[in-house]
This record gives sequence, C-alpha cells and structure tokens, in this order.
Amino acid sequence: QVQLVESGGGSVQAGGSLRLSCAASGYTHSTYCMGWFRQAPGKEREGVASIDGDGTTVYADSVKGRFTISRDNAKNTLYLRMNSLKPEDTAIYYCAAGFYECRVLLGANYWGQGTQVTVSS
Repeated sequence: QVQLVESGGGSVQAGGSLRLSCAASGYTHSTYCMGWFRQAPGKEREGVASIDGDGTTVYADSVKGRFTISRDNAKNTLYLRMNSLKPEDTAIYYCAAGFYECRVLLGANYWGQGTQVTVSS
C-alpha cells in the first residue's frame, strides 16, 4: 500500500507560478515511476508529467516548457513546478505512483486525493 499526500495548490493570477508537492509513504518500492494528472470541470482526466527513478521525464504537450517535474528520493517526495500559468491550467491536480508504463500518461495503481489549482485571468 502507498499513501500519497499532496500540497501546494491554490489560486494564482495568469502568468504566475505554483509548486505542488506529493509526499509518499508506505510501500515506496512501488514508487519507481511517479507523476501528475489533472482534471478540469467538464473535461476528462489528462496526464501532465511523469518521472522515473532514473530521472527520465515525460510531459504533455500542453505543459512543455512551462512545467517541471522532479523528485527527491531521500525524502520520498515528488514535485511539480508550474510557471507561466494559464486559465486553462485550472484543474484538480492528482499525484500518482506505480504507473503501468511510465512513458504513457494513462493508468497508475496509487492516487492522491487531489489539490485544486485555480488560475484567474
């Protein structure tokens, strides 16, 4: 069992920045690949970014050049730095671990509760 606890969500003006954090606990052997998903109102869940234990990253086209995913394995913590935020980035952001395929932003075995990110224009 893996527990994921997110923090760092909030409200920001367009063009601003936020950093999300995700603390993992439990059977952390299952956290080789971790990442972030988001779901906006009326939209399907979409993958945002992933990172494996070696530091290889994958980003959705919509966030490339603006978001940066990173991890601190010693602290069992995942991060998502979001710069140049746009209103269309408004969504609930979910931390995920145990991806079926780290390079494919689809399914995962473990999920956080989500944290709200709101970007106003």
